[in-house]
Amino acid sequence: MLQIDTWKRVLIWLVCVTGLLLALPNAFYTRVEQSNDAYAEIEVAGATPERLTVAEQWPSWMPSGLVNLGLDLRGGAHLLAEVRVADVYAARMDALWPEVRNVLREERAAVGTFRRVPDAPADQIRLRLSGSDGMARALELVRGLANPVTSLTGAGATDIVVSGQGETITIALSDEEKLASDDRTVRQSLEIIRRRIDEVGTREPTIQRQGSDRILIQVPGIGSASELKQIIGTTAQLTFNPVVSRGSDGEANPGVGNKVIPSLDEPGTFYTVEAAPVVTGEELVDAQPAFDQNGQAAVNFRFNTSGARKFGDYTAQNIGAPFAIVLDDEVISAPVIRSHIPGGSGIITGNFTVEESTKLAVLLRAGALPAALEFLEERTIGPELGQDSIDAGKVATVVAFVAVLVFMVLSYGLFGFFANIALILNITLIFGALSLIGGTLTLPGIAGIVLTVGMAVDANVLIFERIREELKAGRGPAKAIDEGYGKALSAIVDANITTFITAVILFAMGSGPVRGFAITLGLGILTSVFTAIFVTRLIIVMWFERRRPKTIEV
Repeated sequence: MLQIDTWKRVLIWLVCVTGLLLALPNAFYTRVEQSNDAYAEIEVAGATPERLTVAEQWPSWMPSGLVNLGLDLRGGAHLLAEVRVADVYAARMDALWPEVRNVLREERAAVGTFRRVPDAPADQIRLRLSGSDGMARALELVRGLANPVTSLTGAGATDIVVSGQGETITIALSDEEKLASDDRTVRQSLEIIRRRIDEVGTREPTIQRQGSDRILIQVPGIGSASELKQIIGTTAQLTFNPVVSRGSDGEANPGVGNKVIPSLDEPGTFYTVEAAPVVTGEELVDAQPAFDQNGQAAVNFRFNTSGARKFGDYTAQNIGAPFAIVLDDEVISAPVIRSHIPGGSGIITGNFTVEESTKLAVLLRAGALPAALEFLEERTIGPELGQDSIDAGKVATVVAFVAVLVFMVLSYGLFGFFANIALILNITLIFGALSLIGGTLTLPGIAGIVLTVGMAVDANVLIFERIREELKAGRGPAKAIDEGYGKALSAIVDANITTFITAVILFAMGSGPVRGFAITLGLGILTSVFTAIFVTRLIIVMWFERRRPKTIEV
């Protein structure tokens, strides 16, 4: 009756030992974390005696996965940012203007002369024709530049709306295109923020969209909210613009379609450049820190196929002319094109330090934010507050743990002691599983573990009470134990499945701390069922085989 195959026994103990090994690094958290960081630095920057010493603090053949501590436990920074989606409209209009200008120039005989109205709204292009006779043809040509809106909600609509009144043509983005553009802008901002934070190497950041145009950013372990804002808020918009003229601020006269930009290296010097860039940083595929021929820090860059073609065509047609490399509305370099530059690669030089060139390369690789961010909420959570939360969580866990252990021993004697062994293994398996999947432990997650401590003995209580009933009915010890496990199984499975379904729903529909609670609760249910049905039964069977008692007390 009380038979467990050898292979099952080996498998059960193997799972327990594996869980113990996976959870073990968390008992030496600081040492293992420093060792992991040292190994990561060695992979990137090479080995040094100091790094090797730190790395060897933890044996390389041992598991080194840790349970990541959430923002409320480790401290860090919390930001709620609003993406200024309307900023993209003006950029779209500036990018469209060269196409409008070229298509109308080709039909100047039919449409007459035209000029762009300088004081139009940012999301519009307004043209004034020399006469109304060419209005119909001009409208036809400009409307031919419209493209279908690439979104489900904008099916059948075009991206621009063109209208004419008197001698003025107005080109504006359609409402459907604005909605699609807003969604793309937020999605792109979300991805770029994630890449920038990942480049810095922070652990388990929370970056998620909230509402239509807001992004929540939580990064554990970072110094302050201002430091986080420096990482994600730097726009790093790189463009290559044709130079119209160079002079001082007083001499600057941009004219329509141009803009005046200060020089980074030459105070008081300003460049008038065409507003529409030849190539933008969005077409970069790589950027790496390097050194120029004079040994000064620089950045090597490479464009994608589209950017390489445009860059190559422009340089071939404008040999001898200067062009500006513009970073965040500052001209960092304005070299003269000496020859055709095919292949789409080049070098950015300036008065950079090595650290600045490295940071610039990181920002360029991560991409440019398509729109500015407005930070609506920012909080810095100090490590002291996190430590207070950890200490409070530890106290709650220990109190709950000890209370359950004492209750089980007083209620069920030796069998309660066996259940306590399984309970300790249960907590260990939870931490082992969290370490294996790289899970994040938050304060609600600790609450989930505390709840699991109470729930973990539920299955044992059902089994032991069932064994008592079988003993009262006159069954022998072996038969009572076997029947107790067999008849309690359905109730255990049903109770835990319903709770597990709740944990899945919490994880699927919740966010942040709610998910942390759901993960620990779900893992706790799985491990508690395993320890109750398999581990305690195996311990009791091994005890029974050794002692062969005539009677048992439960």
